[in-house]
Amino acid sequence: MTQNPLMPHLVLLPGLACDERLWEAQLPVLPAMFDARVSDAHMRHDTIEDMAAAVLRENPGPLVLCGASMGGMVAMEAARQAPGRIAGLALLGTNARPEAPDMYELRESAIELFERGELRDVIEPNVVFAFHPAQAADQALVERYVEIVLDAGTQQLISQNRAVMRRPDARTHLPSLRAPVLLVCGDTDRLTPPDCTREIAALVPHAEVVWLPQCGHMLTMEKPALVNAALLSWLAQWS
Repeated sequence: MTQNPLMPHLVLLPGLACDERLWEAQLPVLPAMFDARVSDAHMRHDTIEDMAAAVLRENPGPLVLCGASMGGMVAMEAARQAPGRIAGLALLGTNARPEAPDMYELRESAIELFERGELRDVIEPNVVFAFHPAQAADQALVERYVEIVLDAGTQQLISQNRAVMRRPDARTHLPSLRAPVLLVCGDTDRLTPPDCTREIAALVPHAEVVWLPQCGHMLTMEKPALVNAALLSWLAQWS
């Protein structure tokens, strides 16, 4: 299918230590006219700013950016760097604030363990915090997520955590956004709590907010049908 030059490309931005498998339930249903692709810029750059610049450089023309967690941070930074290129932002379970001191210390402690080769010892006990209790009880789902994170490897976990720790404060430029924005958040997200989404909604003009019931941080894996419905309804404005 030939891409309409006026139709924005849809770029999916994974969260920390994730890859295209984070979007495996979404990719088959996204309209072909968007020529959707998954970026791996977060695997090749060390800062949120450089990741965003790579996304802009490697995907020409107008863009709809759909970012989950850290991917949402990259999407917001891309909108700061090139607001005229952004046709829309879909931000899933993300945070516009800079890193809080307590989280900074927690990540530093985790990095020390990663450097000692204790990846599995850190990831497995903490993975339940990424899911609502109902989904945390789904052993196959949790194991699939653990596999994705462990596949990223030590250096990616260290590099991406440091990028998140040093992320810019996106709140300074969000009020100037004029592109349509979709915000999706799990109602029991413990990693980027609902207040983070409410804060973005208060800053962004005309943001659409979708709350997912009984859902934690891993929206695309926990509630794929609801995420798909929200994305397809929002994307319909370009059809």
